[in-house]
Amino acid sequence: MKGHIRERSPGHWAIIVDVRDPLTGKRRRKWHSFRGGKRAAEVECARLIAENNAGLFFEPSKVTVAAFLDRWLDHMRSQITPKSHERYGDLVRKNITPLLGAVSLRKLTPVHISDCYTKALASGRRNRDGGLSASIVTYMHRILKQSLAQAVLWQLLPRNPADAVKPPRAERPQITTYDISQTATLVDSLRGTRLLVPVLLAVMCGLRRGEIVALRWRHIDLAAGKISVVESAEQTTTGVRYKSPKSGRGRSVALSPTIVEELRAHRMKQAEELLRLGVRATDDTFVYTREDGEPMQPRSLSRAWILAVARIDLPRIRFHDLRHAHATHLLASGVHPKVASERLGHSQIGITLDLYSHVLPGMQEDAAARVDDALRQALQKRATLGVR
Repeated sequence: MKGHIRERSPGHWAIIVDVRDPLTGKRRRKWHSFRGGKRAAEVECARLIAENNAGLFFEPSKVTVAAFLDRWLDHMRSQITPKSHERYGDLVRKNITPLLGAVSLRKLTPVHISDCYTKALASGRRNRDGGLSASIVTYMHRILKQSLAQAVLWQLLPRNPADAVKPPRAERPQITTYDISQTATLVDSLRGTRLLVPVLLAVMCGLRRGEIVALRWRHIDLAAGKISVVESAEQTTTGVRYKSPKSGRGRSVALSPTIVEELRAHRMKQAEELLRLGVRATDDTFVYTREDGEPMQPRSLSRAWILAVARIDLPRIRFHDLRHAHATHLLASGVHPKVASERLGHSQIGITLDLYSHVLPGMQEDAAARVDDALRQALQKRATLGVR
């Protein structure tokens, strides 16, 4: 692509760039106004030519926030997982674009962004029946800030206007889960159903929904009593794919005798059911499957859980909250947070401590009582021996 500059008046330049029409393939000229010295105008002309050659060219004065975000989403497709990209796209199209899409990218200001958040909190739902939660608006801010930072790198903006805006403060929701007694009620209620094993893997091993759905028999060593969590199922609108766990690395989870016994019984029952259908179970067979042996989808597991818990006299919680139950039981039983963090697959122990801080006060009281007992015994021993 070619381009040149033309001086209109002292300090004012016209930058003329030849671009190819993406629809017709014909060349046409684009004019851009520029204020500054001749050397700066030449640099700007070279930048516009380079952007066009790289496929990043926008008409700076005409591109809207909506058009830019569409281009940015295409760019991010190779940078993040399909699930994250789907989530980004939903928030952009449903929440950000309706409020900011018509604004010119070059004219976007912190005031525009701040007003966007205010409207989203007040009436951001698509049916206008109420506003979005502070956590959703905070997520919008993260996406907008990240995308506009890319606009700065692409030299479409001189600075990031989202840097000057603070998102609303989102309070961490209270974790609701089951105690030991409720967990026992749950297990008894599900005995004899297909949902028993996935629930046990969540509430007694801390596995995530995607990790349970992706689990195969070759990942389980019943003799050694351990599970190798090396895969996770991720479901999007295009289907299900298997990837590494959320933390990016696998982990080994020790199994209790109860879980080992349940898994042995489940494997025998599964093999018999599949054999009646003419299917032979192997080490590659999934642990939790449909009746015909085909892999289960993550959302299907969630739907099965919703139907099952509705028939049990227990509080309604998400399937993911069973994983929280396992963590809470571990910490309340005095298990070191580092061990709990490893079983849960958290990348850092700080995540475990932050998520389950509500359990720590009781642990601190117990620790203080133990130290107090030890000190009392030591003092009594000294008094008995007559040591001063």
